[in-house]
Amino acid sequence: MNIKTVSQCTLEEVLRAWNKGFEGYIVPIDMTAEMFLQRLIGEGLSVEHSIVAFDDHEPIGIVMNGFRHMGGKKIAWNGGTGISPTYRGKGVSRLLMEETLAIYERENVEIATLEAIKENSVAIALYERYGYVITDHLQFLSGEYEAKVEHTSAIRTEIIRPEQLPHVQFYQEDVPWQCSWHSIKQGEARVFYNEANDVLGYMLYKTVWGKQGELERVILYQLEVLEEYKVDLLAHFLASVTAQKVNITAVNFRASNPATSYLVANGLKVTTEQVQMKSKSNHSCQPNENPVY
Repeated sequence: MNIKTVSQCTLEEVLRAWNKGFEGYIVPIDMTAEMFLQRLIGEGLSVEHSIVAFDDHEPIGIVMNGFRHMGGKKIAWNGGTGISPTYRGKGVSRLLMEETLAIYERENVEIATLEAIKENSVAIALYERYGYVITDHLQFLSGEYEAKVEHTSAIRTEIIRPEQLPHVQFYQEDVPWQCSWHSIKQGEARVFYNEANDVLGYMLYKTVWGKQGELERVILYQLEVLEEYKVDLLAHFLASVTAQKVNITAVNFRASNPATSYLVANGLKVTTEQVQMKSKSNHSCQPNENPVY
């Protein structure tokens, strides 16, 4: 068994490692070459620091890694760990984790992050043995929504580029990797102000349009109101995009976010739950126990 970086592999090998690695997974994530490359670029994943495990010439496991600087710290993200079904339970996960943590150490990573499906207890236990702890609970939401507001004249809306969000007062930088402005550069952002020009909140999102030019879906990555008791403002925020009934998908919203409760109370359903996990740079590359995965 040997390990190569993604940059040392063919696209066919990497794609096979990914699709076999997530075969039978709780949430299907089978990818075409185009989908994989779009994700690689869009989410800032590194081909030099992502790895594929081989048994002879057969790709049997994969870990995709990305790096960013946020809040003055170097952050690493495990963007997917998959093992081919016939090799699960044979120590491949352990091998990949140890190589991944060694990469993080060489790259002077200060905080390592990842997300895992809430029901995937085997994966969560593996990460915990390598120093990760659960820091948040995340939810995917989906459903039909209609903003019901009487007027929005007291709220000023400023449309900006996602790249400008970090310069907005009160912007929360510590969000799941896929919800950061870095991953949504093709999206849109809005900041909301009151009559005194104080920031009320902001949103980061994408719009999906149909063939006839109709708005089909709004994909929310961040929706924040700065004062929790003012959740009624969220209707005004969403109405600034459309006041018509529309399908909304919310990606990796924190369960504790008032916007999550608001959306559920107004027709959206929880479709998937994840845990966010983090590990500080002082973790050891040796597991706390000696499991075989």
